[in-house]
Amino acid sequence: MPRTDSFVEYTLELLQPLGRVQARSMFGGWGLMFGGRMFGLIIKGQLYLKVDDVTRPAFEAEGCRPFSYESKGKTHQMNYWTPPVDAEDNGRMLLPWARRAVDAAARTAVKKAPAKKKAPAQTAPAKKAPAKKAPAKKAPAKKAPAKKAAAKPKSKPRARPS
Repeated sequence: MPRTDSFVEYTLELLQPLGRVQARSMFGGWGLMFGGRMFGLIIKGQLYLKVDDVTRPAFEAEGCRPFSYESKGKTHQMNYWTPPVDAEDNGRMLLPWARRAVDAAARTAVKKAPAKKKAPAQTAPAKKAPAKKAPAKKAPAKKAPAKKAAAKPKSKPRARPS
């Protein structure tokens, strides 16, 4: 397992009040996990937090920036944004933003959960299959005569100690 760098360790310390946060090496950076869900990224020494439609306006209002990368000549923007500048080095101010990210990750997981399969919609009635012949009835099997249970020898009553 790759060793964490000092910025990852520092960020984990800032996020301690949130609960058990784990860092996993991935995508040339680090994924931050809470409760089995990824809620943050650390790439090139920058922290990014998960956003969704509910939390994005708050991040935009604070002047936060989205994480983006280039691939095959196109720029791709992900749903991870920087925290506000004044919260990056202050655990007390970072905590509410991290909680928003954890909540966004939970909502996203619910959306991605597989929906229960619905019964297929009925279309035109299916053609009836030809009737099958019922199997011939078998004569009931003869039962073997029941064995009598061997009589248990009666035990003598035990004397109770006084």
